[in-house]
Amino acid sequence: MEKEFYYTYILHSEKDEKNYAVYNHALKLRFEQYQKGLVIFTKHRRPLWLIYYEACLYEEDAIRREKYFKTHY
Repeated sequence: MEKEFYYTYILHSEKDEKNYAVYNHALKLRFEQYQKGLVIFTKHRRPLWLIYYEACLYEEDAIRREKYFKTHY
């Protein structure tokens, strides 16, 4: 059985020139949703660029990394 990864990633908004730290278990699918404007939080911040990501084996680690990025830019 293959282990599911949790991804912590940073999106950059061209519209407001800000970075947004997020974690999720389906990076590719979620990024496609961002690009199509299907995510309410980022809908009005498009276009978005994926500028960094890392994979974690445990959700707790991904959450910890997201909190780190949100407080240590």
